[in-house]
Amino acid sequence: MNGAEIAATAVTLAVTLPVGVLLLGLGFLLLKKQKIGLMHEYHRKNVKPENVGAYTRLWGIALLILGGCTCLTGIINWLFRTYLGWLFFAVGFILCLLFGNRAQKIYNGGWFG
Repeated sequence: MNGAEIAATAVTLAVTLPVGVLLLGLGFLLLKKQKIGLMHEYHRKNVKPENVGAYTRLWGIALLILGGCTCLTGIINWLFRTYLGWLFFAVGFILCLLFGNRAQKIYNGGWFG
C-alpha cells in the first residue's frame, strides 16, 4: 500500500469510529432508556404508549448493530490496510434496515405511519 492508501484508511478510521460510537450511544439510549424522543416524529407517531419499550428495543438493537459494524469498518480497514471492512458496514446496514423495518411495520404501521 502506498502513502495515499494508508492515508485513506486513516481517514476512514477517523470518520467511522466517531460515527460508530455515536450510533452505539443512540442505540444504548433507545434500548436501555427507552428515549423515544430521539426518533423523528413521523417514525413514532402511531406507536402506542404500551409499545414504546418494544419499539425502542428493536431500534436500539438496530443502531447498536450498525454502530458496532461502523466501528469495525474503520478498525479493520486501518489495521489491515484494506477496504474489506466495508463488508461489515454493509452487513450492519442491512441488519439495521431489517430491524428498523420490523419495528416500523409492527408498531408504527409502516415507515411513515
